[in-house]
Amino acid sequence: MVAAGILGTGAALPEKVITNHDLEKIVDTSDEWITSRTGIRERRQAGLHQTTSSLSVEASRKALEMAGLAPTDLDLIICSTISPDMPLPSTAAYIQQKLGARDCCSFDLAAACSGFLFGITVAEQFIRTGKAKHVLVIGAEILSRYVDYKDRATCVIFGDGVAAAVLGAVEPPSGMLAAEMHTNGAFSDHLYIPAGGVLKPASCETVRAREHYIKMRGNELFKVAVRSMEDVSRRVLEQAGVSAHQIDLFIPHQANQRITDAVRERLGVCAEKVYTNISRLGNTSSASIPICLDECVRSGRLRKGNLVLMAAFGAGVTWGAVLMRW
Repeated sequence: MVAAGILGTGAALPEKVITNHDLEKIVDTSDEWITSRTGIRERRQAGLHQTTSSLSVEASRKALEMAGLAPTDLDLIICSTISPDMPLPSTAAYIQQKLGARDCCSFDLAAACSGFLFGITVAEQFIRTGKAKHVLVIGAEILSRYVDYKDRATCVIFGDGVAAAVLGAVEPPSGMLAAEMHTNGAFSDHLYIPAGGVLKPASCETVRAREHYIKMRGNELFKVAVRSMEDVSRRVLEQAGVSAHQIDLFIPHQANQRITDAVRERLGVCAEKVYTNISRLGNTSSASIPICLDECVRSGRLRKGNLVLMAAFGAGVTWGAVLMRW
């Protein structure tokens, strides 16, 4: 058995910025209303010719460069996304081909905002058992394609972005120390897209009913999210024998600033140890944690030997946490 850690990170963000003032012109909202309830001031929007796979390749190349590896060194590619290029085949297959990776196993993983943590937890199993030497995990979302700009409760929240991480064997005490993944389908109707699958195939009726857009019950989700992220964070800390005061960096999923503040306060983590970028990027679902991770690595905020705790919550509902020593 070997320890698995992150060898390199990379991110790719669309250039177009959508501010709260831009949204004021198309929906009944205001900068004050959005900021006070979410902490978001702006978000990115992908161009018409940008796809989940094209942005993923850009982020992946940066991660591979940092890791000092070539695409042909990869044994496995996991793309965590709920906004794939198309239903069939997997977006990971397109990424593999565009990257020029060899014919390694490549697949998509759908766990919404928890997707990246689910992905690196799966990757860790392959590395630790020797089934794979290098694994590329991508958190990739173009959620602007699923946003209803007539629904002010959801259109102000989501943004587009992609980030990737290359995982491989590392020398202890570095590497992943503890991880947990959870799902509770009883809350599946709290955040979902009604149509487009086999339950409700696309039709004139589903389009007219605007059922191909994100639907959310925000107030109910808030309570479940705070409770779940706090609980799973405590569990991984306990498994590793680490207290919340010992961690150097806490990276929560960037869903809502009030959720982040509530989880931080319950865990007893000081504000200076929490990294957020939600004001600039909004909620990028599975991409939010790896984008934060890449920003921390490249800015020097995250250094060798640091303890970093990552926690997420998303549709499904899913939630999870990973504790890692960098």
